[in-house]
Amino acid sequence: MHKYELALIVSAKIEDDARTAVVDKAKDYITRFGGTVTEVEDWGKKKLAYEIQKMNEGFYYFIQFDAPGTAPAEVEKNVRIMDNVLRFLIVRKDEA
Repeated sequence: MHKYELALIVSAKIEDDARTAVVDKAKDYITRFGGTVTEVEDWGKKKLAYEIQKMNEGFYYFIQFDAPGTAPAEVEKNVRIMDNVLRFLIVRKDEA
C-alpha cells in the first residue's frame, strides 16, 4: 500500500449538497479500487489562477488515501468524467 493525495477543484456554481456528493463519489471510487481514505481537507472557495470553463473560483479538496499501485489509474479514469470537477491531480506522497 502506498500513500497518495487526490486534489480536486469542484465547481463553485453548484449547491453545497451537490458539492458534498461529488467529494463522496470520489471517495467511493478510492474505496472501490482497494484504497482507504485517511483524511479529507476542505480548503473552501479559492480564486483560480486562470479561468476554467468560464469560472474564476472553485472549491478545493485534498483527499489523502492509502491504496495499492493500480488504484490511482482507476480512480483517475473515473474522476476524469465526473461532472462539476474542474481539475484534479493524484500524486504519490513520499514515505520518508
